[in-house]
Amino acid sequence: MRALLLVLAFLAAPLMAQQATDAIAPEGRGAGGVQVPPSLAAAAQAKAEGRAFEADNWMIAAAHPLAVEAGARVLRAGGTAADALVAVQVVLGLVEPQSSGLGGGAFLVWHDGATGELTTLDGRETAPLAATPRLFLDEAGQPLEFFEAVMGGRAVGVPGVPALLAEAHGRWGRADWAGLFDDAIGLAGEGFPVSPRLAQLVARDAARLARHPETRAYFLPRGRPLQAGTVLSNPAYAETLRIFAREGVRPFYTGRIAADIVVRVQGAEGNPGLLTGTDLAIYQVRERAPVCVPYRGHEVCGMGPPSSGGVGVGQILGLLEQYDLAALGSDNSDVWRLIGDATRLAFADRGRFIADSDFVPVPVKGLLAPDYLVARAVLLQGDDALPEVTSGTPSFDHALNWGAERTLARPATSHVSMVDAYGNALAMTSSIENGFGSRLMVRGFLLNNQLTDFSFASHQDGRPIANSVAPGKRPRSSMAPTILRRDGAPVMILGSPGGSRIIPFVAKTIIAMVDWGMDPQTAVDLPHLVNRFGIYDLEEGVSQLAPGLRALGYEVDIRDLASGLHVISIGSHLQGGADPRREGLAYGE
Repeated sequence: MRALLLVLAFLAAPLMAQQATDAIAPEGRGAGGVQVPPSLAAAAQAKAEGRAFEADNWMIAAAHPLAVEAGARVLRAGGTAADALVAVQVVLGLVEPQSSGLGGGAFLVWHDGATGELTTLDGRETAPLAATPRLFLDEAGQPLEFFEAVMGGRAVGVPGVPALLAEAHGRWGRADWAGLFDDAIGLAGEGFPVSPRLAQLVARDAARLARHPETRAYFLPRGRPLQAGTVLSNPAYAETLRIFAREGVRPFYTGRIAADIVVRVQGAEGNPGLLTGTDLAIYQVRERAPVCVPYRGHEVCGMGPPSSGGVGVGQILGLLEQYDLAALGSDNSDVWRLIGDATRLAFADRGRFIADSDFVPVPVKGLLAPDYLVARAVLLQGDDALPEVTSGTPSFDHALNWGAERTLARPATSHVSMVDAYGNALAMTSSIENGFGSRLMVRGFLLNNQLTDFSFASHQDGRPIANSVAPGKRPRSSMAPTILRRDGAPVMILGSPGGSRIIPFVAKTIIAMVDWGMDPQTAVDLPHLVNRFGIYDLEEGVSQLAPGLRALGYEVDIRDLASGLHVISIGSHLQGGADPRREGLAYGE
C-alpha cells in the first residue's frame, strides 16, 4: 500500500515540484520531465535554478528521484552509505533499466569515516571460461560489427553488481539487509511512472528490443513502445528482490536465478553465448589498490585496472598541473587546447597499456610518475593542436610490446555519490554497457553486453593487444568513480556515465571546482568540450568556441554529450549537484 500511495503522490505532486521538474533539463540538454516526489521538491527546484543543494548531515546524488528517495529513507533511519547504496541501486535497476542493474557490473570507491582508509572494489563482469580470442571474429577472422556482437548472449559477462552490493553491505553496513529492498519491491509490484527519458530510449531502440520475447513484452506492450507517464510494474523483478532479501545474492550465482541466466544466454536465438553455471559460481569481487594522484593540494583517488578511469583522470590532471588554468578561465580556446590535448595523450596511453591487471602487467606507477607526466606535458607547450598523438614510454617492470587499439565503452551507465552521517563517503559507477545491454531479459532485469568492451581483435600489426578477450578476464572500462581528499578527509565525491567520455567529464568537473572555484551544480551545468582522438566534441552551449578551436587546428563536431554527473562537495556543509542532462537529483538533510 505504501508504494501505491507513493505512486499516487507522484501523479499529484505539487505545482512547485512540477515546475522544478519541467526545468531540470533545458531543451537540447537531455530528458527531464520525470515526476518528482513531494519530499524532493526543494532539490528539484535547486537543480532547475542552477543552485547546489545544501545539507548538514548526509547527502545522495543519483540518477532518478525514486532512487534518491529510497536511499534517503535508509540514511534518515540511521543506515550507512553502504546500506543506502543497496536501496538506491536496486531502484535504479527498475526505473532506468537501460543504464544499470543486477545484470551489470560496477566499481566502488569507499572512504571510511572511522579509519580514514580508502578501499576500491571491483565488481566488473568477467568473460566465460570458454571464451577465446576469436569470440568477436567472424568465420573469416574479421571483427564483427558492434551490434552483431551485442545482440543476444555472446557479449554477456558474469554480472558483478549483486556480489558488489553484498560485499559493501557486509563490510560497512549497519541496517538489516532484507529491509533495504522494500522500496524497490513495492515499486516493482505496484508500479512506477515511466519517465520521458526511458520512454524516448525505448522508442529509439524498439526494433532491437522486439527481438527477444520477454524484453519485447515488457518494453513494447501490445507491440507499442512504453509511453511516458505509464505506470509500469515488474512482478518478476519484485520476486527476484524478494529472493535477495530472504536468501542474499547466492541464488544469483549458484541457484535458480543463475540457472535461468545460463538458459537465457545459451539459448539466445541467432547469437548464443558461452556463459555457464560454473562461470557464475566462481565469480568474486576483487579489492584493488586505489589509484591516487596529487592535484593542487588534493589527493584524487579512483579505480585502477581494469578501469582506465583512475589512471586516465590522473594523467589528465597531472599533465595540466603545471599550467595556471585558473588564470586562463573556462571561456577561452587556449585552456581547452590544453585540456583537450592532455586528454588525447591520456587516451593514447589508455589504448596501449590499460587492461585487466590480473592478466597483463599494467604500468600504473609509470603512467602516473611525475617525471613521465612532466616529460609528456612538454608536448602541450605549443600554440596549436597536437598532430597525431601516440602513446608514451612509461617506466615498465615488464617490457612488453603491446599493440594499440581504440575500443570505446558505450554510455549506458549510472553513477551514485553519497556521504552519510558517520563520515563515510562513496562513489559507485555501474553499467550494463550499451543502452539496454544485450537486450536479453531474465527475471525482470536486463543482462549486460560488457564483453564488447574487450578489443575485438587480439593483435595489432603482429603485437598482442592488452585488452583482448581471455577466459575469466575483465574488460577494460572507462568508469571513473572518484573521491578527492585533503589531509586524509574527503572533500569531493563524483563520477558520471558517458562511455569513454566519462574520463574527460570527470576531469573537467574537477578542474571546474578546484581551479575555477565552481560549486557542484555550476560545475555539472558547465557545457562539455571533449577531445579523445583529435576531433573536438562540443555541446551547443559552447559552440561560440568552435571558431577558435578550428583556428588552432582542430576538427570540431557540435553534438549532444549525455553525461550524468553527480557531485558532492564537503566543506562547512554539504553541497550537491546533479547533471541537467538527465533526471537525477542531489538531496540531503
